[in-house]
Parts: sequence; structure tokens; C-alpha cells
Amino acid sequence: MSGRGHPIFAALYDIVAAPAERRHFGAHRRDLMSRATGRVLEIGAGTGVNFAYYPRHLTVVALEPDTHMLRRAAPKARAAAARVSFVQAEAEHLPFRDGVFDTAVATLVLCSVASPLRVLDELRRVLRPGGQLLFYEHVRAATPGWQNFQDAITPFWRWVGGGCHPNRDTMGMLRRAGFVATTLEHLEFGPYPVRPHVKGVARAPAWTPPRPG
Repeated sequence: MSGRGHPIFAALYDIVAAPAERRHFGAHRRDLMSRATGRVLEIGAGTGVNFAYYPRHLTVVALEPDTHMLRRAAPKARAAAARVSFVQAEAEHLPFRDGVFDTAVATLVLCSVASPLRVLDELRRVLRPGGQLLFYEHVRAATPGWQNFQDAITPFWRWVGGGCHPNRDTMGMLRRAGFVATTLEHLEFGPYPVRPHVKGVARAPAWTPPRPG
């Protein structure tokens, strides 16, 4: 996949996100990563913001398709206490055997993948039965007025935001994929259209073949 991706978005991501990371995201990332156990798969690792929060004893496989993101994530991997290795691939087609991970991590990524249900099916497949998905995502608003705004702005937002869809019903898709949320926190901060947020832990049932089509 060399050469693919969003070079400008990758270059600006850490700079633009820094204020929100200090005020909000960093504490939630730290809380989630502290819950990771066993062998960990992080999808859409981006510039590697989560790496600083993984406990020392963990082995983390960081999956990211964007060459430009990977280049910026590499120094953070070297500085991390955990052992972090990279795989360049898309989350819709995970290059791993069934049931080989204990924990999967998705933070601010399910908004931008091409097929979120396919990604969640793949995460179910590579997680052991009962394995955990740690997630932190912005989701579709609850009120019709803000939903309409998110729908209207999505084409523009996708263009400037590296494929981000502000209007995705991520919790609905988690349920459709068979994940069961064991903890869930609703968070109201940040500018529209990328609010509200949800943070939680979901458990994976035994894997079954994906739905046709």
C-alpha cells in the first residue's frame, strides 16, 4: 500500500488534536488502555497516540493502512513501554488467524473505515470467544436536528477529515455484529459534528461466518 493515504491529514492530526487530547481524550485513552490484557490488536492506529498509555507488559500489534500515519507512529512505538509492532493492512481484511487476540482496540477509527460492519465481523473473528473490544468513538447524535446536521455535513467532513463520517450509528453496528457492551459511558464534549462520544468495553461471542453480501 505504499504511497496510499492522506499525507496532509496525517501531518496535521497531532497538531490539531492536541488541545482535545490534553483536555479530554488523553484521560479516556489512559483509562481504556489500562484495561487491555493478553495479546492486543489495535486497528487504525493512526499516528500512534494510544501507544504511550499501554502497560509495559503488553504486546501490541498496531494495524494501519496509511503509509503517512505509519511514518509518524514509528517514533511513538519506539518510545512506548509496551512492545509495539506494525502491520500495514485494512481492518476489513485482517491478516490473522481466528481467535488469536485477547483484546482489540478501536479509538476514533470506526467513523472512517469503509465498511464498519465488515470490520466488526473481522474483529469478532480474530478475538477469542469472550475477548474484549475497547472502544472510544464519536457517534450519531440523539436528536433529529443534530442528526440532520451530521447527515448534511458528512460529504464535506469526509473530504477534510480523512474519510471520517460524523453520522455513524456505531453502537447500533456493535450490537448487529454481536458484541455485548459490558461497560458504556456517554460523553458530551467537543464540537459538532463529531459529538457525542461513547467509551466502553464490549465482549465478543464465538465467531460465526459473516452475513452474506
